[in-house]
Amino acid sequence: MPALDAVRHLAGLQAQAPFPPYYALWTRLHGFRPDDLARLLLDRSVVRIALMRGTVHLVTAEDALAWRPLVQTVMTRALSADSQHKVPLSRVDHALVTKAAVELLAERPYSSAELGAALAERFPEAPAGAHTHLVRNGLPLVQLPPRGMWGKAGQPTYQHASRWLHDVAAPAPDPAALVRRYLAAFGPATVADVQTWSGLTKLSEVVEPMDLRTYRDPEQRVLYDLPEATLPDEDTPAPPRLLGPFDQTLLSYADRTRVLPEAHRKRLITQNGLVKGALLVGGHVRGTWETTTARGVATLRLTAFERLPKRDVAALESAGRRLLTWAEPTLEHQVVWPERL
Repeated sequence: MPALDAVRHLAGLQAQAPFPPYYALWTRLHGFRPDDLARLLLDRSVVRIALMRGTVHLVTAEDALAWRPLVQTVMTRALSADSQHKVPLSRVDHALVTKAAVELLAERPYSSAELGAALAERFPEAPAGAHTHLVRNGLPLVQLPPRGMWGKAGQPTYQHASRWLHDVAAPAPDPAALVRRYLAAFGPATVADVQTWSGLTKLSEVVEPMDLRTYRDPEQRVLYDLPEATLPDEDTPAPPRLLGPFDQTLLSYADRTRVLPEAHRKRLITQNGLVKGALLVGGHVRGTWETTTARGVATLRLTAFERLPKRDVAALESAGRRLLTWAEPTLEHQVVWPERL
């Protein structure tokens, strides 16, 4: 599957950090190369934009335009819930600030710092950081390349989505279409799962009238799925996989225990919300992985949370070597288990 089709099929990729989308596609697509995704950012087929749950996702241009109006309620909630900026932002007119931001962006893209400073100059009642927070939540701002380009660094530079994607026809916002896209990527799932992924509420009003297939999980909760979708047989193998940091498989369900055992949650997701790379064995998280480079050597460290069968250990080590060859082709490679159970 081409990278663009995969981004569309997966209903976007988690992109709080610049590089997790590349690992997400590497673990799913045969022959994927970083340039396959980087080219899509450059030709504007995909963009980085704050969407579901108010977090940055990498999505197709069409999805960015269709979904950003749907999640505006999520972005607005984030404004009122933010303790750091709530008080200073109460001293300015939000509509006037966002209007001024649109006027500035009509001239050229602005970095986060530049946009905040320019707005603070016009509206000194609030500091630059508060203004940036306001317009990020109030306007559909995309992060321009080189942000998100493989191997590149730099702070976000913003442009209004309507200007960056001026050649893209904006589909009509449709909550039911959003639900169908979620189910195509993650179903069968509960209404609570769709709400957790999107950040939206009251989606039962959208889901229940839809023509969907239903199941019951072991707790007798109703699971919805697309009518044309099929389930694999119970004995279908789930081979070991290396999931990248912030992989959406781990974050797109209200009940994460279907993938992430509760006993392992705090070892995978840190207190400040960072999600480590995960070892997936039998369809469940069984450990973490991370890479480091030093003195011309790239090292992949695998950490198991429980004893793993030898065949799975061998499969993870093989996957680790392929990952290093893909991510660090010019360095020497080694795969290690600092602690083996």
